[in-house]
Amino acid sequence: MFSTDHTHVLLLAIFIDALVGDPKWLFRRISHPVVTIGSLINFLDKQFNNEKFSQNTRKLHGIIAIFIILGVVGTTGWLIELVLESLAYGFAIEAVIVAVFLAQNSLYRHVYAVAYACKSNDLDSARKEVSHIVGRDPIALDSSAICRATIESLSENFSDAVVAPIIWYLIGGLPGILAYKALNTSDSMIGHLTERYEHFGWLTARLDDAANFVPARLSAVTIAVASIVIPSTNTLGSVKVGLRDARNHRSINAGWPEAAMAGALGIRLAGPRYYDGILIEDAWMGDGPPSANFIDIYKALYIYCAACGVTAFWVFLLSLSGLF
Repeated sequence: MFSTDHTHVLLLAIFIDALVGDPKWLFRRISHPVVTIGSLINFLDKQFNNEKFSQNTRKLHGIIAIFIILGVVGTTGWLIELVLESLAYGFAIEAVIVAVFLAQNSLYRHVYAVAYACKSNDLDSARKEVSHIVGRDPIALDSSAICRATIESLSENFSDAVVAPIIWYLIGGLPGILAYKALNTSDSMIGHLTERYEHFGWLTARLDDAANFVPARLSAVTIAVASIVIPSTNTLGSVKVGLRDARNHRSINAGWPEAAMAGALGIRLAGPRYYDGILIEDAWMGDGPPSANFIDIYKALYIYCAACGVTAFWVFLLSLSGLF
């Protein structure tokens, strides 16, 4: 039976994810857990979110659906953790499972692919690569807009796909991180302010906002701290823009890491953009020019890597404290 605390398991998981990421050979043979969670969400969406239902009925069904999702996934995490506690090397298996729900490596690779395409002046490839990490229509994006969108996605996903899973694992172990990923995946699928999901995804969107409230703000702090060690970045600008502009974002959470990154790089992010052919008049964040290029993406990646290191260091300090 293993008794290693969550911080030691988490440090091993962070190392595994940074080194290996999600092995393509493995997930070509078996379904990635997030894909399985997505299948459950899609099933409940089809069953409970019928357009013939009234708005109140769809809202009630959405509440029931998200509790089913969190209950099923959270219970699965609890049962797995229960089994692993009886195994001599259960901590190692748990670390591998936790690593699957972190995205340090995969996020880096996706963003680097966009930067490489932009550096090569291959706009078609850049649009194809950026479509993997942003929701807006890539056809409408020029090179500068692609670079800005990539940096925004890197910043936001540092919070959603790295910091938040770590925090929820520290709080709730495997049930915590699995439930968080289920909630975050649900929000990306049904938490939209569209005619179909405005009512069905109402609670999902609010729960996701609550779950990411602390991680988003901690991510902004981490980005600012990480920028200290990266040449030609502006730590004071990161703090200034983060505090000033984060609240101007349409999301109560995404603005924090994005504004901190904009200030660190000395560029402007967010601003007007198109989603599904509709112009969204978002405010700009940052004091620099509204243009960006592949060099800015590389700088953002340097900050991101340093921020992942700072996050691991904070987990290490927690392991010394014995709090988790």
